[in-house]
Amino acid sequence: MEKANYYGRLVAIPKAEKPEYSDLQVMPTMAVTEKWVRCLRCNTRFEKQAVQLPRAAYYCPMCLQLGRVSTLEKFVTFPEPNHFAPKASYLTWQGKLTASQKRCSSEVQASFENGRDHLLWAVTGAGKTEMLFPGINAALKAGKRVGLASPRVDVCIELFPRLQAAFEHVEIALLHGHQEQPYRYTQLTIATTHQLLRFYHAFDILIIDEVDAFPYAQNSQLLYATQRAKKQTGACLYLTATPGDALLQKVRQKQLAVSYLPRRFHGHPLPEIQVKLSLNWYAKIVRKAIPWALKIFLTECEQQQRQFLIFVPHINHLRVAFAAIRQAFPNLKLKTVYSADAQRLEKVQAMRSQNIDGLITTTILERGVTFPGIDVCVLGADDATFSAAALVQIAGRVGRSPQRPTGNVVFVCAGISRTIKKARQQIKFVNHKAREEEV
Repeated sequence: MEKANYYGRLVAIPKAEKPEYSDLQVMPTMAVTEKWVRCLRCNTRFEKQAVQLPRAAYYCPMCLQLGRVSTLEKFVTFPEPNHFAPKASYLTWQGKLTASQKRCSSEVQASFENGRDHLLWAVTGAGKTEMLFPGINAALKAGKRVGLASPRVDVCIELFPRLQAAFEHVEIALLHGHQEQPYRYTQLTIATTHQLLRFYHAFDILIIDEVDAFPYAQNSQLLYATQRAKKQTGACLYLTATPGDALLQKVRQKQLAVSYLPRRFHGHPLPEIQVKLSLNWYAKIVRKAIPWALKIFLTECEQQQRQFLIFVPHINHLRVAFAAIRQAFPNLKLKTVYSADAQRLEKVQAMRSQNIDGLITTTILERGVTFPGIDVCVLGADDATFSAAALVQIAGRVGRSPQRPTGNVVFVCAGISRTIKKARQQIKFVNHKAREEEV
């Protein structure tokens, strides 16, 4: 393996094996005490008897998906040297930022230059990715290593071509669990947040997109990975449209600076939620009948040839909803998709390529994916599965294109829950703040 593949990485090798390069730093994989074993890759602690292997060895089941680590191995690494050849050109994006986007972008760039953590709180569709370009460009020109991570594979896959187009002459690595290509050392890396567990003080700039999304939010393992993946002198930027209480508390306590952007990049407001009550929507679709509100929604989509997403609360609702809709609308090209779907990436790409009319999905597509000009319907929006943040993000899938900055967001539910009320209030609040910005 090339020496560059050890830069800022934790590579496990057998304990008895001699490191490939004599100047590699050697570290233990596990910290073992009389009662406990702590994994030094993901920082999870276990009772010794729960993770014991033969011959008094111990392993970590928590980060097993990245390859087993145990006391039979050791980590080798090489401190990140920022060994990048300077380029004549970095940013090739020719787009223009609005005045509000420029303000936020300048604040983000300043946080990168000063090594400060920062929060970019921007409404869905505000153009967060484009606002990052000047800061990333300045960091790359300064020889810094930049990482952009998201909890969702779909988000990483969508970000990759956008950054490739914006930085045409910069090699970019894309890292996620479905990736078959071997790891390579690059100055700019896009990765799922789980992949950060493989890094060790690698990034001068680490950007976490959709920081409030599952599985990142409230996941101590991934929070630990974030802090250890960036250099001790590095800066971390958190991106979200719906920050959680922990981040907001840091903002209130002046521990974290914030840039706030309540307007979408095209200047139009977030589409507001239309609530349609249906006391027995699920019983109807089980009988292959369609709730009236859903029928109107799909009829309009079919007649006007608009793509759509239909969200359901649980995986077992997918098949039932698909059967009912296919019977009522046989001409629509439909697919179902969920997090563990083996064809998930292909189905999302089929939607992007407009080879299908719509997807029936769980919350896996609540954020981070962009389908221009779509409408959205949420069946059972009052179900406890949907948080207020998730409902806001789902509504934010609509109206993202300047060609169609409006659209329909329909919630079909038995009653108006607290989360629905909160989601509607949040959307009205950001739209009000956007109007204030215009004045």
